[in-house]
Amino acid sequence: MSLHPAHPPFSPVSKKEAAFYYAGLPSNPRLVYRTGSRTRPWVEPTGMEAYTVLSELHPVFGHKLNTVWKDLGPKVCDFLDSAGVYWTTIDVVRFIKVEGVEPAGPVVLWIGVCPETLLGEDAHTAAYSCLDLLIDFGITDVEVEFRESIYIRSASPDLLEPVSEFNPTFSVRSPLTPVLGLSIAAQATPHIEGTGGFYLAKGGNSKEVLLVTARHVLFPPHEGLNVNYTLTNTSVHHRNVLLFGTRAFDNYINSINDKIGGHSIMAELHNREIESLQGKIEKLKEREAGEAVIEKAMGQLEERRKLLDKANKSMEALDKFHDEVKKTWGPPSRHILGHIICSPPITFGTGSEGFTEDYAIVELDSSKVEKAFMGNAMDLGTNLPMIKYIEKLHPLTDAVGFEYPYDCLLKLQDPIKEDHMHNPDMFDRDGEPCLPVVKNGKATGVTIGRATGIFSFVRQYFDNGTHHTSMEWAILPYGNKFGDFSALGDSGSIIADGRGRMGGLITGGAGKTESLDVTYATPLFWLLPRIKANGFPDAHIYPVMA
Repeated sequence: MSLHPAHPPFSPVSKKEAAFYYAGLPSNPRLVYRTGSRTRPWVEPTGMEAYTVLSELHPVFGHKLNTVWKDLGPKVCDFLDSAGVYWTTIDVVRFIKVEGVEPAGPVVLWIGVCPETLLGEDAHTAAYSCLDLLIDFGITDVEVEFRESIYIRSASPDLLEPVSEFNPTFSVRSPLTPVLGLSIAAQATPHIEGTGGFYLAKGGNSKEVLLVTARHVLFPPHEGLNVNYTLTNTSVHHRNVLLFGTRAFDNYINSINDKIGGHSIMAELHNREIESLQGKIEKLKEREAGEAVIEKAMGQLEERRKLLDKANKSMEALDKFHDEVKKTWGPPSRHILGHIICSPPITFGTGSEGFTEDYAIVELDSSKVEKAFMGNAMDLGTNLPMIKYIEKLHPLTDAVGFEYPYDCLLKLQDPIKEDHMHNPDMFDRDGEPCLPVVKNGKATGVTIGRATGIFSFVRQYFDNGTHHTSMEWAILPYGNKFGDFSALGDSGSIIADGRGRMGGLITGGAGKTESLDVTYATPLFWLLPRIKANGFPDAHIYPVMA
């Protein structure tokens, strides 16, 4: 006799629920089916606030699923394959309404499928069979949801020293400094761009400093064979790596021009304000207005003159910086940052742990880096204000004794241990375990997110009919107000927690469009030993340049 309850009859998802159920997520994926519709029916919004009920993703910690997932997860993958489901990702999440007072929703086994490959009734059968698997492991409080989603692989002269945030060039200077988040591309494929991840000291008797990124950034899969690359003494040509691909450099120059334009607009505004205040003061004096009134207007005039002076000086500094960059960095040959020395082929489900091995190692040209080199430091920039950083990345129980870096450079440390990924040693203001993280990438800059406590499975399909499956560390956006955690071009970026502990190297993401609902990374606790075993036994993450 079966221990599984009878499956309820199929009830289709309405077109409106399919379209709006995930409103608020970056890619707004289409709902295919969910098992929770009977106990938590979707209510169609009406009136002036229709379709403004937004959801956001939250990670899962401390649930029984966390302890059994290593055994249960592969069974879910195998079942979906046997049922003919073209799945792309399997995540474990919770949903919460953005502006509501409701508690976080139930734990959800959130399964992405290739668009238009799974019909509602087939999804119903597959979803309840997944619930049966959960019951076999003693879990009865988890729901199953299918959504349409695809898995995507997100793919010089001396560098400058970072400057104080009070310097007019602060907000545009970072891309030309050796802090983490460098925009890079292979010289052979400058149209494919990604991000430099983290630095390694080669160690031993060597003084070489290396840069690690995702292999698919420098060896785009559609541009050549997926074979091992190792630089040898007999190699005729170096495979050079550029700081800035084609589009990235153009976009960078445009960003400087945008800053100059912004200051120009403010200077024009302040000029008009000064003219208006000067006229106002003359009239006040003619009317013999009170001394206090005139002094107030004079104070406003002096304030506007200072603002005008600041805008003019900023324009002057940025104009000079713009001309220097165009002159010094214009020719692509001057963008060479180093050359690739090692990159094993991309493998999926690698080793007993089953992670993706997708990395390349670049030997840096020390003559271009050493003067400004600061090691593994992440530039927090200006997009993430100090208060927000402390509030989101240092919850109440972790904030005591923390000092925000005065230079906005977060010094990175040894990797987050695997156990701390599943069972964080940080807690939010409600006493719940949490693992907030930060990254600086070429495409989206500095962003914050929420790491999940249960590793995800991803499936990639190829044109020849084959597919590969891997385990990944999943990162969710922090919330609607903070935007996507990553986008195309952020591959290779390093993820760290608020304390600076290195977490993982971004390899891809999932979403219905190019916007990503979930970001995936290979954990550093696993990747670093793999690198050491591949010819770099003495490598470590604390490099220095004399």
